[in-house]
Amino acid sequence: MHVDIRVCEEDFDLGEEWARQRARVGGAAGAMAAFVGLVRDRHDGEEVSTLTLEHYPGMTEQSIRDIVSRCAQRWPVQDVVIVHRVGTLQPEAQIVLVQVAGGHRPEVFAACEYLMDYLKTEAVFWKREQGAGGARWVSSTADDHARRADWLKTGKT
Repeated sequence: MHVDIRVCEEDFDLGEEWARQRARVGGAAGAMAAFVGLVRDRHDGEEVSTLTLEHYPGMTEQSIRDIVSRCAQRWPVQDVVIVHRVGTLQPEAQIVLVQVAGGHRPEVFAACEYLMDYLKTEAVFWKREQGAGGARWVSSTADDHARRADWLKTGKT
């Protein structure tokens, strides 16, 4: 399995990422799926002017590798790309890319969703929103944890 994990300040180009993965998997994969997360301009009804993400180099990447490893135990994925941005981002900016290739559509969709659900709750990032009311730290939501808990109900993490 090919795994590409990047934590960076630079933006990513979905078309380029897609083309690189497509070239790597060739005819071995029957399906590819991608998810791109964007910075919202509102949170809990309040305006967001910036979102700043901090991380602990080395620890953050290892937390993501652990998530990918657990994903690969559930589904026979062939190629995983995760690009997560850090630094100060404006609303509408791309913040995360999760891209998965594998043999069949159901496992690729499930793996992509699983990876994103676990990134939201287990990856080592600190998020701070800035808005008219000042700055505030942002945590995973109850819905994020409920989605992750749904994966645990199947008996595998």
